[in-house]
This record gives sequence, structure tokens and C-alpha cells, in this order.
Amino acid sequence: MIVNYNEKKIQIKIVYYGCALSGKTTSLKSLFSGYGRNDLLTSIETTTGRTLFFDFGTLQIKGGEWTVKISLYSATGQDFYASTRPATLSGADGIVFIIDSQKKYLSDNISSWNELNRYYQNSLNNMPLIVCLNKQDLPELLDTDVIIKNLNLNSYNKVEIIKTIASRAEDVLQAFKRMLAQIFPKITIKS
Repeated sequence: MIVNYNEKKIQIKIVYYGCALSGKTTSLKSLFSGYGRNDLLTSIETTTGRTLFFDFGTLQIKGGEWTVKISLYSATGQDFYASTRPATLSGADGIVFIIDSQKKYLSDNISSWNELNRYYQNSLNNMPLIVCLNKQDLPELLDTDVIIKNLNLNSYNKVEIIKTIASRAEDVLQAFKRMLAQIFPKITIKS
């Protein structure tokens, strides 16, 4: 977090992280669309439409005399580009972990979660953290209890779980607002 008292600006960074095809890019596209700011999101994609390095965009929220500039990134889920993930995570003030809720992707989600923990080591425990159980519109979904147990979420201080359907923008904005509420706990975020 960067605070500029002279200009009354706060700059934060939020990273959307998760396994390949979990819905990180779709979540960001839904979020920017919800604010009517599709033009502010840049996606660096392969020829097949997959995220190459990261997606990036900035939203600004004004509150009183202060402006909050929110830099939003998604880390690529493809293992071929795993070397770009530490740079994308660097300086993050909060993580939105996107889970593909289909049962068949449990091991991919666990692997991605373990990798995130290796990057942060013990500091992830106090990081503002939203876990989105995405693709809730699909069949054969993981139970929330299975996710909590396999990711050991009860041992994290600042974690919230939200069920989303990024392709329909369902609860994507709620997850974003809950992240802001964790980063700025003394400020009320209006729905």
C-alpha cells in the first residue's frame, strides 16, 4: 500500500490467483464490466485466448477528499508461464484466490494453493484473502467443507469464502468489495 498524504491518494494492489481455467480473467472482466470500465482492463493472451503473463487494470474510487487507486492483476494459471507468478504477486495487498469448484479439479486447486503458500511462506496467514468458489452453475461441485479442509482455511486469520459464477458476474463484485473491506476494515463499503 502506498499512501500519498499530499495528494490524498492511496494505491493498493489486488491479485487474482488460482489454477488454469479457474476463472481469474473472467472474474476481472466481469468486475470491470460491472463498473462500466471494460476499456481499463488489459489482457495479454496467447493465440488461443489463454492468459499469457497476466491481466491488468486499474480502478479508482473516490471517498471524500481521498482517492483509492486499485491495481488489479490476474496471475497466469498455465504452468508453462509459472516463472511470471512471483513478479505478479510482488507487492500485493490482497489475494482473491479463484477455485474451479468442479470436483475433478480439486488436485489442481490444492496444487495452486500450495504454490501460493510457498511464495508467501508465513506472511499469507495475515494477508487479506478472499476464496471464490467459482463455476457454481456447473454440475458435480466440491462441498465447501472439502475446500476448507484440503486448503486448511481455518488456520488463516483473514479469509472469507464466496461462491461465484464469474461468467454471469454473480457475486464477483461482492467478492471485490469484501476484499476492500479487509484491506480497509474501518471504512464501510456500500453495496
